[in-house]
Amino acid sequence: MPPIPGSGLAKGLAVTLRTMTKRTVTAQYPDVQPELPPRTRGVIGLFEENCTVCMLCARECPDWCIYIDSHKETMPAAAPGGRERSRNVLDRFAIDFALCMYCGICIEVCPFDALFWSPEFEYAETDIHELTHERDKLREWMWTVPEPPALDPGAEEPKEIAAARKTADKVRAQEARQTQQAQEAEQEGQE
Repeated sequence: MPPIPGSGLAKGLAVTLRTMTKRTVTAQYPDVQPELPPRTRGVIGLFEENCTVCMLCARECPDWCIYIDSHKETMPAAAPGGRERSRNVLDRFAIDFALCMYCGICIEVCPFDALFWSPEFEYAETDIHELTHERDKLREWMWTVPEPPALDPGAEEPKEIAAARKTADKVRAQEARQTQQAQEAEQEGQE
């Protein structure tokens, strides 16, 4: 059966009339902040103490927008007769947010949890050169990083915690046995 001529127009007008009668809701953005989802990708924060200057983030970045400079320092031997160690010291860590495409690869490949997503998105600048945030600015963004979500109640406990709990349970059981043996010995001594 062929469609009735003009039925598409009637459907379109019906949709238009339905939406015309609804009240519009506009978020007054500068005055009212939007409620963002918990995993919002805003800006990247740097936890400098965890950075070992391994350069994985800069190597894996598809846009090459991460700039890292470092130098090596020699650390004295920890024990007498030991050898000196060298370690990398971070001189510069910068991210050019004018180039960044917010893919999150740098955060995923960081083996030491030095980079985190912050939900902050209001960092527009009038000059494009100011969108290159140096490590001091990236460190400030760390204060806006939310706490990690709680573990799923049905999730398996991490192996480290399970091992520690098992050891603690053994110690408690051993202490309970010793306490019980001491009480039994004390009762036998009184009889």
